[in-house]
Amino acid sequence: MDERAQQQAIESLRVGSADEAATAVGRLLSVTEAAYERRAQLEQALQSRVAIEQAKGVLAERYGLEFDAAFDVIRRTARSNRIKLHDLVGKIKPGEPTPEELTVQLRGLVKRQRS
Repeated sequence: MDERAQQQAIESLRVGSADEAATAVGRLLSVTEAAYERRAQLEQALQSRVAIEQAKGVLAERYGLEFDAAFDVIRRTARSNRIKLHDLVGKIKPGEPTPEELTVQLRGLVKRQRS
């Protein structure tokens, strides 16, 4: 529901019968629940984006890659190994070895750059 629906629900609380008020409260609860769900989705998207940016930074620093190239390697590795991007990104951590799947992909990248 949008802001207009929320305003209508509030208005019906002021001037309506008990049944209309109950309906309005139900609508308000629906609006609130939808807002909480949307907030949770946005929070998850933000956390995922932060993890991706950190992983890109780790690979860029380790291998002298541009950020776009680092993301391309991560994306291609996830696809070719049928791994969720989020799961692969979770394996890329500072101070820990590069995941084997990425090492293979990076070797291929270095070979193409030398050719």
